[in-house]
Amino acid sequence: MLEELLRMGIKVAVASMVVGATLNHFGFNTEFLLNKAGMTPERVQELLQQGMAWALPNMMLGSLVIIPAWLLIILFRPPRSSE
Repeated sequence: MLEELLRMGIKVAVASMVVGATLNHFGFNTEFLLNKAGMTPERVQELLQQGMAWALPNMMLGSLVIIPAWLLIILFRPPRSSE
């Protein structure tokens, strides 16, 4: 499962680099695209900070339930056959 996740991450990174290089070749850059969307880099940073301030406490709260439940499931799972 971890290997599949790593492969997907590499594919996304390569695809992002190809698309970014193509857009840069045609004269598009981050500042131009943000201006067209009516945003500034400062506003994007502010939105990211607000998102993290909301997401991290909720992730921590959820993990307090999910991790012990997952551990119990792993501990009480019937043994697998060795065939």
